[in-house]
Amino acid sequence: MELTHFDEAGNARMVDVSEKAVTSRTAVAEGYILVNEEIYERIKAGTMKKGDVLAVAQLAAIMGAKKTSDLIPLCHPLMLTKVAVICELDETRRAVRIEATVKTSGQTGVEMEALTAVQVGLLTVYDMCKAIDKSMVMGPVYLIEKEGGKSGHFINPKRPEV
Repeated sequence: MELTHFDEAGNARMVDVSEKAVTSRTAVAEGYILVNEEIYERIKAGTMKKGDVLAVAQLAAIMGAKKTSDLIPLCHPLMLTKVAVICELDETRRAVRIEATVKTSGQTGVEMEALTAVQVGLLTVYDMCKAIDKSMVMGPVYLIEKEGGKSGHFINPKRPEV
């Protein structure tokens, strides 16, 4: 497979998508941050000193999706038409689970925006809870699926059993 982010001399470049068709594109990503019992219970009860962890993480994730091209050097700036984020507690894993769905009509996919949304949301949970425990672990974070464009509908066959 050809790496399109490099020219013939090996220099980095933003891929030229001007000849690609404008199509509807969607990507869904998800990730987890494992927390200790005290943090889990405080998030559940809404008693964290910095505020409502899940609500703030949700807003941060949406902002992260919108800022992806500012953070990832070779990502195209995109007009996103939808960013939906679910932040919820996962009692089985004692974790916060974040899922991001991103949509656009454009010439390139939105998987980086979905993955960035999840990562920024998880980092926000860490930031809001680190005073209690700095040993929280983020992961796995992965693309669940993407639709649209030349590659069609992709469902991640390596989606981990979390």
